[in-house]
Amino acid sequence: MRDLIILGTGVHAREMAEIVERVNGVEPTWRLLGYIAGPGGARHVGKVFNGHSVLGCGNCIAEYPDAWFIPDNEFPASVDVRRERLATLIDPSCFVSRTASIGAGCVLYPNCFVGLRAVLGDRIFALSGSVVNHDDTLEDRVVLCSGVVLAGSVHVEADSYLGQGCMIRQTLRVGRGSLIGMGSVVVTDVPPHSVMAGNPARKLRDRRDKA
Repeated sequence: MRDLIILGTGVHAREMAEIVERVNGVEPTWRLLGYIAGPGGARHVGKVFNGHSVLGCGNCIAEYPDAWFIPDNEFPASVDVRRERLATLIDPSCFVSRTASIGAGCVLYPNCFVGLRAVLGDRIFALSGSVVNHDDTLEDRVVLCSGVVLAGSVHVEADSYLGQGCMIRQTLRVGRGSLIGMGSVVVTDVPPHSVMAGNPARKLRDRRDKA
């Protein structure tokens, strides 16, 4: 078994600890050492969350040179973690096509679907029941909330956030850094940094503007 540390201390990090247990129930794979908090998380050091201790903050990653790391969706990408030490965590209930490609540091919650020739970049975070259909491409650091459905040949650019239960029509492109509101139905390409909502979804504002 390999040593594993979860990067983050929030609710998703604590749920990830249970996914590790589910993975180990199928095949012993990981020895979970605990959590590392992000910057500003010193108040959590030494606390126990869901049966595992917070070992330290981001600056202590170097103290575990032989461990693998898996970040939650809120752990900052600015904290330096070598890509070759990023684990990928896939719940045993997921379907992942043997022709799909999944990058480093990805997390797939229970009952996700990843279809034929889908390509997932690094640090994809997909909550329960997300559907990534055939020939979809997700660039790095995309978050899929519960129940997101991507039709075939959708391309989602880096750093985008797709809210709970939203749907994206086939062959569309979601621009970098966009936010798709929960329950939205996207039927046209989305410009970069857009905030989209509604059915059909329309652009509310640029995500870089102050709310």
